[in-house]
This record gives sequence, structure tokens and C-alpha cells, in this order.
Amino acid sequence: MTGSIEQGTSQTHGNTHILHFLVRLPRPMDAVWPRLATPEGLTAWCTPVDTLEPRLGGAIDLRDLGGGRITAWDVDRVAEYTVEGGRIRFHLERDGDDGTALRFTHEFQGEAETEQRWRARFERLIEVLESP
Repeated sequence: MTGSIEQGTSQTHGNTHILHFLVRLPRPMDAVWPRLATPEGLTAWCTPVDTLEPRLGGAIDLRDLGGGRITAWDVDRVAEYTVEGGRIRFHLERDGDDGTALRFTHEFQGEAETEQRWRARFERLIEVLESP
């Protein structure tokens, strides 16, 4: 199985933008989770991480996306980071025998993020997961 970005949608409500992606990843959930829920994992494909306290209510500081709190934390399944001006949610589901479906939502204010920027990040995530 190779990874793919199956779906990307963007909605705007006033000054609030919501991006949704469905990303199919070529590894099981337990191999994907550390890429979404550890400083080393996020830094490898998304953005440098200055702080990540891995628990509900823990502090998070994502250098390019802002600082805030972890507002959902279901180990191996859901990580949600509410940062300045937005919310980033990673939701993992099984996809076949050896794959993972990542349902991603980013809700934010202003124009800082784009669908293209997240698509590029997910392409890097797929590369990281496919390399030996």
C-alpha cells in the first residue's frame, strides 16, 4: 500500500476557515500515532515542536502554528491541539489490514494556512512513513 491524499476540502464561514483531509497512510495506527503525538514525530513532517505535554490539557507549542493546549487526547486514535487562532485535529482509523486513515481538520482564523500547505505537509508525512 502506498499513501495517498484522498480528499481535501476547504470551507469559509466569515473569518473562520475549515480544512478537512482524508489521508490514507501505508502503516498501522501504532506506527502513525508517534508522528502526530510526539515532538520528534511532528517535527519530521509538519513543524518544529517547542512543547508537547502528551495528555489532555497539556501544553503544546507548534512553532509555525502557535501555542495552546491539548483539547482531545485518545492515545493511538485522536490528538487535538487548540492553538492561537485555531484548532488542529488528527483522528486515526484502521484502513484495511496494515493501513491507517487519517481524518484531519484544521479550523483557523485569518489567512495563515492553506490547503496547499497542508497537502505538502501530508506528502512529507507519507514520505516519512514509506521510508525504511
